[in-house]
Amino acid sequence: MPLALLALAVSAFGIGTTEFVMMGLLPNVADDLGTSVPTAGYLVSAYAIGVVLGAPLLTAVGSRIPRKRMLLLLMGFFVIGNLASALAPSFGWLLAGRLLAGLPHGAFFGVGAVVASRLVEEGRQARAVATMFLGLTVANIVGVPAATLLGQHLGWRATFLVVTVIGLVALGALARLVPYVPVDAHQSLGRELRALGNRQVLLGLATAVFGFAGVFAVYSYLASMTTEVMGFGESSVTVVLALFGIGMTLGALAAGPLTDRALRPTLYISLATLAVVLVAFRFTAHVQWAALVTVVVLGAVGFLTTTPLQMLVMQKAKDAPTLASASNHSAFNLANAGGAWLGGAAIAAGWGWMSPTLVGAVLAVVGLTIALVAGRLDGPGGGTSASRVVAEGTPQTREPATTH
Repeated sequence: MPLALLALAVSAFGIGTTEFVMMGLLPNVADDLGTSVPTAGYLVSAYAIGVVLGAPLLTAVGSRIPRKRMLLLLMGFFVIGNLASALAPSFGWLLAGRLLAGLPHGAFFGVGAVVASRLVEEGRQARAVATMFLGLTVANIVGVPAATLLGQHLGWRATFLVVTVIGLVALGALARLVPYVPVDAHQSLGRELRALGNRQVLLGLATAVFGFAGVFAVYSYLASMTTEVMGFGESSVTVVLALFGIGMTLGALAAGPLTDRALRPTLYISLATLAVVLVAFRFTAHVQWAALVTVVVLGAVGFLTTTPLQMLVMQKAKDAPTLASASNHSAFNLANAGGAWLGGAAIAAGWGWMSPTLVGAVLAVVGLTIALVAGRLDGPGGGTSASRVVAEGTPQTREPATTH
């Protein structure tokens, strides 16, 4: 494995930690800044809005910047955003800090996926992208629980200071380990926009919005399901969330080789299995050991969808994949927000704490349907493997692995 992939994974670890840790720190932030927990919840939304806006905008602005330099600039934004959050004197300033920290998220993963796919030989590109995403999944196992615990004992500002340090470490690793990756001589914003408008790219983004929304319809309320339905105490919530993170990691490990071998079949199977597991969770939640197993499986099949979706949009926008790759993360965050809203609406309607599982299953089926239609329109052999991805040049024309 190229060491550059480790640098990308460390960066993803920091991004994943700051994205999800706020959910566990909302009561602390609300008490400290004199606001309510529901109002503090806007801090989660501010980060998501930053991701949705920043992914296409920053990618477009940086379309002519060499890839390594772009990664460093984006990680610099991340460091500044988290430092601003740690030093925020009021709720409004913290809201701005969270928005700033979210801006580079999608663009970083979009550019990082393109770079990762160029670091390895043909046929191993999905594995390289999945390796970068491992940092995101490990953040849910280690980073988020540790950062939450730190925030509860030393204050939420300490959490964001530590995340800032992680960002600085990632900056150093990127500068030292990632080779120079040039921008294609024909690369332009117009070319990126035309690639983004490709029908198959748009269908891939729609699949991400609906399919992944099925995961977050449930994940957003997993803590309440743990105490209200599964019968565990509040102290067990962190363990259950960590089990979900373990499942995500297992899914990421499996996604790489499976996507390299058969991209669309992996996507179809993962979405279909996701729908089945979500329905099953409605019943297994009442048996504690079965509920825990289901949480792990849910995390695995949910995250199994991410790598094939990422590689699919890169494949279909192969002449100019960066903007499409980044926009995929905007799609994932729209899925986060939409899934959480629909799951919450089902609970608010009086359908019970487990009603988001059925909402999620329906969303997964919608995502699967879009994916099947896209596959049908693609014709025989279209998108069967990830080996057809060409990221701003073929592997044979890559630049030497220099670090300037």
